[in-house]
Amino acid sequence: MLPLQNFTGYIHQNALFSPGDQILLAVSGGKDSVLMAHFFKQAGLNFGIAHCNFGLRSGESQRDEHFVRRLAAVMDVPIYVTHFETKAYAAGHKISTQMAARDLRYQWFEELRITHQYDCIALAHHQDDAIETVLLNLVRGTGIAGLHGILPKRDHLIRPLLFLSRKDIDELIRAASIDYVEDSSNLSADYARNKLRLEVIPRLKEINPSLEETFAHNIERFADTELVLQQRIAALQDDICERRADGIYLSIEKISTLHPKRLLMYELLKPYGFSEPVSEELLDSLAKQSGTSFYSASHRLTINRQELIITRINEEHDRQMIQRADRTAEFGQRRIEIRYTEQAGFENNINKAFVDLDKLIFPLVLRTWQEGDRFMPLGMKNYKKMSDFFIDKKVPLPEKEHIPILVNGNGEIVWVAGLRQDNRYKVTSTTKKVAIFEQKFI
Repeated sequence: MLPLQNFTGYIHQNALFSPGDQILLAVSGGKDSVLMAHFFKQAGLNFGIAHCNFGLRSGESQRDEHFVRRLAAVMDVPIYVTHFETKAYAAGHKISTQMAARDLRYQWFEELRITHQYDCIALAHHQDDAIETVLLNLVRGTGIAGLHGILPKRDHLIRPLLFLSRKDIDELIRAASIDYVEDSSNLSADYARNKLRLEVIPRLKEINPSLEETFAHNIERFADTELVLQQRIAALQDDICERRADGIYLSIEKISTLHPKRLLMYELLKPYGFSEPVSEELLDSLAKQSGTSFYSASHRLTINRQELIITRINEEHDRQMIQRADRTAEFGQRRIEIRYTEQAGFENNINKAFVDLDKLIFPLVLRTWQEGDRFMPLGMKNYKKMSDFFIDKKVPLPEKEHIPILVNGNGEIVWVAGLRQDNRYKVTSTTKKVAIFEQKFI
């Protein structure tokens, strides 16, 4: 018998759902999700099963799907199965296969939840998954939210097995003689998470055999800390941010009194899509003249005398965000191709820009020119208004509305495509890595 009292106690303690709710279980066929299904069945709860076939492991993918279909039939519960073109999606969105699989499954789970009126989506993460997530976040860089890793409940997602470790699950599966299928990719050290699972965590357990329990307590403390921070940010929003008809206004005078300034400023700007490097660059730029702007994918932030003004970007204007991993960006009838090299060089080609990569703050913005734009043309030491630059170059009015302007994450213009790059971003003798942007007409 499974420890149903511990299972239902964890659900009640964390208020994951009510007894009469309909729960959609994400079941891959592996031991974790299969055990979760058996817990729900033996507890007499209302549930259905969703299974994703990502088509990544050929025969194994088909085997997993057949196993889950049989499991649902034996348990007499609804079953939903979908097939994804995961690699094609990853290539089209320029993301990793793992990230593509994650995006696809969560989108589909939410569609199922709404369509079939499920109250929650249950995922079979356990304590070891939580440890791996925290360590992975630390390695990649994270804020407080990344330190608590996986939470028992967030929005409609619940994780009712977080009271169990991987060892606990193995023992329960063995004791109850529960059948499951093994994903061979879990045994590969090719993925970052698997490297932590197979190589790093066993070493940590040599130092602390109770690692799962220690991390569980740490995660609770970090989650509480994040809650305190959120309360502090909510109070600051009421004090510093003023919503007006034309945007959101922040007092620079009040921002100057913040402590710790960088953390609180980032949290204030995060809801509008501004990254941490951009928020830091903004703080370093508060003494600059009015008109300096910074961009996220959805908003523009402008320094205006004693205030910061956040406005939503008009999506009707041509605008393309460029992430560090992007290699191309479409802009009207033009394509910007991007590559990186450690060999400093330069060509006298107006359709190419050779930029010091270390000076770039991603995401970059590719857009049309705006009134008030200015930059420092290559070879000059003074700023020039973009409108005057276009006049000097005798650019016809209709044409200048289609010229791509490459803008850094701090709002500074890097390159006027096909005309001139900015002197501040040129390759010098101290440049270590070069970003090359090339304009081509489609």
